[in-house]
Amino acid sequence: MSDRRRPDGATEPDPRATSGAIGRRLPRTGTEPVTAQSPLRLRLLLSAVFLPLFVAGAAFFGVWAADTGPGDSPGRGTLVALAAVCAAFVLLAAADLMVVTGRLRRERGAPARH
Repeated sequence: MSDRRRPDGATEPDPRATSGAIGRRLPRTGTEPVTAQSPLRLRLLLSAVFLPLFVAGAAFFGVWAADTGPGDSPGRGTLVALAAVCAAFVLLAAADLMVVTGRLRRERGAPARH
């Protein structure tokens, strides 16, 4: 980890060299407001709404692709690709849902589940 020298000669750790541990806060470096907060509740709402929609989309396109014959339009490859994109968004929304609920739980001071 590299150190930077302050004008008084003391050293302080370089914020870019931190380990990136979860929950670690870096010192403010920009002009953002002191009271700025992440819109966790909005992220929670969006993840909760779109997760079932993407699950339904992945299932719909998957079943449609399985039922497609040769020469049908759209082709099986296109439908499989759409199902895969929906499945990727399912994973993304589920991961975001877990991250947001963990952060909200930590903000409330509730004990973390392991």
